[in-house]
Amino acid sequence: MSLLTTASPFLPPAPTAAAPRIPRVLAIAGSDPSGGAGIQADLKSIAAHGGYGMAAITALTAQNTRGVSAVHIPPAAFLTAQLEALSQDISIDAVKIGMLGDASVIDAVRNWLEKARPGVVVLDPVMVATSGDRLLQEAAEEALHTLLPYADLITPNLAELAILLKEPAAGDWAAALEQGKRLAAQTGTTVLVKGGHLDGGAGAGDNPASHGGCPDALVNTGGLLARDVVVVPGERVPTRNSHGTGCSLSSAMATVQTRVGDWEAALREVKPWLQEALRSSERLDVGTGNGPVHHFHHVQQQTEDHRRTGSAPAEGQFAAALRDAATADLTAIYSLDFIRALADGSLPEHEFAYYLSQDALYLNGYSRVLARAAAIAPSEAEQLFWGRSAQNCLEVESELHRTWLSTRTADVTPGPVTKSYVDHLLAASVSGSYAVLVAAVLPCFWLYAEVGETLHAQFLAAGAPESHPYAVWLRTYADEEFAAATRQAVAYTDAAARAASGSERDAMTLAFRQSARYEVDFFDAPRLHA
Repeated sequence: MSLLTTASPFLPPAPTAAAPRIPRVLAIAGSDPSGGAGIQADLKSIAAHGGYGMAAITALTAQNTRGVSAVHIPPAAFLTAQLEALSQDISIDAVKIGMLGDASVIDAVRNWLEKARPGVVVLDPVMVATSGDRLLQEAAEEALHTLLPYADLITPNLAELAILLKEPAAGDWAAALEQGKRLAAQTGTTVLVKGGHLDGGAGAGDNPASHGGCPDALVNTGGLLARDVVVVPGERVPTRNSHGTGCSLSSAMATVQTRVGDWEAALREVKPWLQEALRSSERLDVGTGNGPVHHFHHVQQQTEDHRRTGSAPAEGQFAAALRDAATADLTAIYSLDFIRALADGSLPEHEFAYYLSQDALYLNGYSRVLARAAAIAPSEAEQLFWGRSAQNCLEVESELHRTWLSTRTADVTPGPVTKSYVDHLLAASVSGSYAVLVAAVLPCFWLYAEVGETLHAQFLAAGAPESHPYAVWLRTYADEEFAAATRQAVAYTDAAARAASGSERDAMTLAFRQSARYEVDFFDAPRLHA
């Protein structure tokens, strides 16, 4: 986030950390033979987020991309046998519950939850498919209500949200949020309100956080979130291929929550992945109706790049591909109210103070990650570079506290985005891969440098008025040492990619894209916090 230079002495390497445990996630849901929804989508989604997926089947369906033609629900006693066999042998970190079918199945799941008490439970109350087919017997709706309080997160679509409340479906975003609040109050748990089924701009309502696209919101009126309503904006992806979106989202949330421990941070990681899964869905060419999303879009894209370019990319080719991948994130950053107000000087000081306080907290964690890069770098030059950058993080953090933050009241608690971003980088730092680690830290150099150069140019074009409240801050963006450090970081990352295996380059791309998205969210966090 803040400017880094290469002028500081080398910081000794950090000790080796233990590898993070892979989340063990159980999906309790129905089977979709077309592979787009249900258990099949759950297992793909769990794997795409680094989890180990398990499955207990509640129902068998005959369906394809055009609809459901038949449903068979095995005896509830057999579901109980599946669940008990798993929990007697395997430690389950998280549970995602999907299609249940009838009251006896719901009772079996509830009884098992009472005994097993898994740490994370996400309930996707599958009642109506995207195709409009009914997937839960109406007689079982009351039984489903008894299951809701056992969940930590409930993820209904808008039709299901209305059914649970016995109300008409919400017609706009404001009405959907109000319904989410009512369900959260009734159940005492967190509700994920999804704007995907609202028509076009109707999802935006009057809420600027939606950016006129496709917002989602975490709602909890019982104080389990930092705020009663946390809106995470997103763009609407025009596609007919949304089969299994709800299943995929809920199982991804269960997996990521196990790792990051925060619902907002989990949603901010999962939502960009799901948007790209929708955007890439046509590449699958599955069925003639409502096709599935592309769970492994990040893997296939890099695989195709390898096929075109051979076993290793040419010099500069991998870096160019990363820069192209970050174009949408840079565009999103420039459209943020925070960036516009920072450039023209209209940014409220309390938002700037929050940004700086979070920056200081971020730099403390970022310095440890850079020190780890220094420890495992393959050459002395790279060791020195990452070590000096790590030391400079600490110096910049100290300077922030000595100047701006020492005279202002600012939040000294890491916000959800800050925590999530640092957790993502720390996970990369213990992956054992130098290449993945440097790809993860690169956006903080590259995107920050490009945004800084643009803001400084706008500042100069406006006549660089001394009355501008952030004049001193904006001038630091012209720092040539940081520009040189950024070029060096790009070069080292590109070299690491040329020496990496194909699967390692896949992981590099994913780590870079996740960090780039966090850069967008970090700049947007002060406005959302306010």
